[in-house]
Amino acid sequence: MSQLSELPAQPAGVPWPTGEWTTGPLRVRDAAGLSALIEEAFAAPDTERLGETHALVIVQGGRLVLERYNDGYGPDQTYPSWSKAKSVTHALTGLLVDDGRLDIHAPADVPEWRTEPGDPRAAITLDQLLRMSSGLAFVEDYVPGHVSDVIEMLFGAGKADVAHYAASRPLAHPPGTFWSYASGTTNIVARCAARALGVDAAGFEAFMRERLFEPIGMRSAIPKFDAAGTFIGSSFCFATARDFARFGLLYLRGGRWDERQILPRDWVDYARTQTPQPAEREGDYGAHWWLNLAGPGSFSANGYEGQYTVAVPDLDLVLVRHGKTPLAKKDAVKAWIADVADSFR
Repeated sequence: MSQLSELPAQPAGVPWPTGEWTTGPLRVRDAAGLSALIEEAFAAPDTERLGETHALVIVQGGRLVLERYNDGYGPDQTYPSWSKAKSVTHALTGLLVDDGRLDIHAPADVPEWRTEPGDPRAAITLDQLLRMSSGLAFVEDYVPGHVSDVIEMLFGAGKADVAHYAASRPLAHPPGTFWSYASGTTNIVARCAARALGVDAAGFEAFMRERLFEPIGMRSAIPKFDAAGTFIGSSFCFATARDFARFGLLYLRGGRWDERQILPRDWVDYARTQTPQPAEREGDYGAHWWLNLAGPGSFSANGYEGQYTVAVPDLDLVLVRHGKTPLAKKDAVKAWIADVADSFR
């Protein structure tokens, strides 16, 4: 395992943005390059290389140093998380691990896997779910008309009970032996979290707000629940770009916020510790966070159609990008984000 990069502390004299963000000057090595990248993204409502870019927020040294919105969008608008919600689910799980309510290395509390004696799925742990290594069969395809478990789960037969739909999938591989990105696993985790608390949807949302959102000032957050009362932690937690930046800053600061350790430091380290993966993959993955998008040591919450919250420890930088980028252009957006970060190096 490679050594994790050091996480920067909040600079002395910089207020935590629990209320308003402190603004500051942009300290960038290649100002002309950064300007060109931003102009490329916002040159038109829909650009040839990147598709639509709706919002860009950059936080440097704990200060808001750059903010840009396209026509029709702004700082008070909430943006879709899509799979950035998976990283929110990671945070909620960490709170319960710290409370002693969950053990990620114990078999997950999934009733569907305990109805038949000897069901091999009963051995699946939360760690394996968080690392996308459960072994469950799940087709993660976003193209309409294709076979797709994620579309069926979110919008088809599974939408009333997303965790049940995911938990009903058979094993394709022995647990812990094969990495495969699957949104269904996150909804199983979200239901496990609520079961650990013994609460319904209203109770779980109250927990989210009391323990995570309110302490860091993430007050715009709108989590969505299915008809069964499960937080759809794979995909649906809307928030402003500034609030997604607050969430990114929480992780960049090792789970600390002002005088409180909101998340255990080792839980943040767990998120950014790489999971063994096949050679052919979309990118490096930790535990419900992607790795190395904006250079070695960076880690990010990535969402469908180009939603990103990226923490870059060596630059003390948080970068949030929202938009609507077709799948065919997703690699271009990733390269653009990496270039934006590199302009600060």
